[in-house]
Amino acid sequence: MIDLIWRPAMRTYRFDALTGLDDLHQHEEPVAEPQRGEILLRIQAVSLNYRDIAMPLGRYPSPAKPGLIPTSDAAAEVMEVGEGVTQFRPGDRVIGAFHPRWFGGERPRSFAADSYGSAQDGWLSEYKVVSQEAVVPLPDGLSWEEGSTLPCAAATAWCALAGGTPIRAGQTVLTLGTGGVSIFAVQLAKAVGARVIATTSSADKAERLVALGADEVLNYRELPDWGDAVRELTGGRGVERIVEVGGSSTIGQSLKAVAVDGEVVLVGFLGSEPANIDYFDIQGTYARLRSISVGDRGNLVEAVRAIGESGIRPVIDAVYPFEDAAAAFQHLASGEHVGKVVVRIAAGGS
Repeated sequence: MIDLIWRPAMRTYRFDALTGLDDLHQHEEPVAEPQRGEILLRIQAVSLNYRDIAMPLGRYPSPAKPGLIPTSDAAAEVMEVGEGVTQFRPGDRVIGAFHPRWFGGERPRSFAADSYGSAQDGWLSEYKVVSQEAVVPLPDGLSWEEGSTLPCAAATAWCALAGGTPIRAGQTVLTLGTGGVSIFAVQLAKAVGARVIATTSSADKAERLVALGADEVLNYRELPDWGDAVRELTGGRGVERIVEVGGSSTIGQSLKAVAVDGEVVLVGFLGSEPANIDYFDIQGTYARLRSISVGDRGNLVEAVRAIGESGIRPVIDAVYPFEDAAAAFQHLASGEHVGKVVVRIAAGGS
């Protein structure tokens, strides 16, 4: 249990406004006490997602409140449990679920209001109180930093590949870029025996993708019509699954690359250019378009199990200390990363 007499406050970060990355400032705030069904967590590491910079940069497609603690993904240690908590005890290692109240089935009505960093306080803090239902166990084989990468990126990649009609050995998956979701998609697709074609912007990143298991890599700067190149690599058939993280700037090429009866999983919104897609560009593919938002708690549990059983190690590009959290956001915004950007949090001076 935390000695609140000696540690009456915690450090947090908040985007005091949403006019740019410079709006991120550190604050000192009281540590909350867990109520019935809740647990007090000491946050050990937080990983960043594109949405965390999209909000202050004015690129987020949904409403976002200023003044909130940012980030949705964290690994933490249980420090104290409230009355009625049966699932966890002090000392347990956990990760937060991206959607804290989506346990399965249809999305809850509170879906938007529950969103960390955009509608309620996120995880870039030394301590946090949440419901015992809002976290899942972190396997012993993963570090705090590795665990913090799982709630959004790994769960999204798993939902893209295992949801709908699950990808099978021998099928082909197309991934875009070297962000967290795309890297996990490469690793998970290879783990189930799929062929992976990836796109990226540089030879150095292409080498990293190949080392992670990608069978072929296309440089989209050199091949702006990479959708046609994907078809050539597949003998004109196209790919069975596309993990579409680019949004409006890449969907046109993805529709060229997808196979008949294949599936384009709409994940991200990195691009800002108009899509300029004709209805028949979609209808004529005879493919399915599936839009996802990470996935429910059960999906996260499955993703964590798949990563643990397959021996996958999350790819971390850089780890920043809590004091340099602002630099982590800047690094993510640069687009130079391969994998995840993480902030290590030394709570309570430990």
